[in-house]
Amino acid sequence: MNRSSDLTALEEHYGAHNYHPLPVVLAEGDGAWVTDAEGRRYLDWLAAYSAVNFGHGHPRLVAAAHAQLDRLTLASRAFRTDQLGPFCAELAELCGKDAVLPMNTGAEAVETAIKAARKWGYTRKGVAEGRARIVVFDGNFHGRTTTIVGFSSDPVARDGFGPFAPGFDSVPYGDIEALTAAIGPDTVAVLIEPVQGEAGVIAPPEGYLRAVREACDANGVLMIADEIQSGLGRTGHTFACDREDVVPDVYLLGKALGGGIVPVSAVAADREVMDVFTPGSHGSTFGGNPLAAAVGREVVAMLATGEWQDRALELGAHLENALAGLDRSKVEAIRVVGLWAGVDLAEDAPTAREVCERAARLGLLCKETHHKTVRIAPPLVIEPVEIDKGVAILAEAIAG
Repeated sequence: MNRSSDLTALEEHYGAHNYHPLPVVLAEGDGAWVTDAEGRRYLDWLAAYSAVNFGHGHPRLVAAAHAQLDRLTLASRAFRTDQLGPFCAELAELCGKDAVLPMNTGAEAVETAIKAARKWGYTRKGVAEGRARIVVFDGNFHGRTTTIVGFSSDPVARDGFGPFAPGFDSVPYGDIEALTAAIGPDTVAVLIEPVQGEAGVIAPPEGYLRAVREACDANGVLMIADEIQSGLGRTGHTFACDREDVVPDVYLLGKALGGGIVPVSAVAADREVMDVFTPGSHGSTFGGNPLAAAVGREVVAMLATGEWQDRALELGAHLENALAGLDRSKVEAIRVVGLWAGVDLAEDAPTAREVCERAARLGLLCKETHHKTVRIAPPLVIEPVEIDKGVAILAEAIAG
């Protein structure tokens, strides 16, 4: 047995079986490349679901983390720290919002927004206590807490974990008539992914986000944009909502906000929403810790120049052109949004899992979703020649 086999056996024996990883054991990363326990290199086309937008071990982010590690890593929110205020201020400016509430994971940010929307509905809109409702969308993925999976349409995420919290109404993604019909007097928010990632990189029809914004305004409802995967440069914009010049009431951020180094998430909103929280009504021991805030500040500084957003647009166009050369007898559809793509395989083609396993053996890491879709999300540091190399491997993996 080799080292990877030994390490896999340990994980299988002692770890919970809540993931089905590809058969590689990664040990190192650099830029758009990762190396396994035997020293084999792979081109990373997943970037930890956009958490590694700036590549593995980006020197600016590593330096920020190292500098803070030598000073202070955790104090809890029982005390103020010298990193939290600047982090909140800089992220609020990037978002164009008044205030930021930092948490750790994306699911925590979503849960925070649900609490904020409900209390806003009761204290600001006048909804009767216990009656607040939130509109969500079929095919959504917002996390895996019991509240969130309760309004998931994925039976694997949902089945066996009830009873679930009430108060959610799900409508088809991209159908504005269904959305407007679902909004009632007790509706406090619409929670939407501007691009559905887990569903297979699904963008709504052009103009849909603007229509959602208008429906929320007309009905006195908060628009909450889950930009945890789509935000912070991935789509060629700071936020995917920017693609239609739409500004939601609440941004939910995560993944790339931690630079691929530490888990960092945040809710950004104006004071009318954020001030529903008072001391003791919400919190997190680790949320906004000095190490996370220091790394998050560097991420915000990198995004503030706009260069990463421009790079994602340019590389995304290159990726789209390269993917257009795939065998269309085995590929049903290709969707590209910035440097993010979903490739739907034809019914008589191999499954997405089979393609991803073949690609891994050839030196390319990507991930399947929903049986027939391959997701592509390379780090934004990838070079055009590496995109071409990845597409060539993907084509070979599809061909079998």
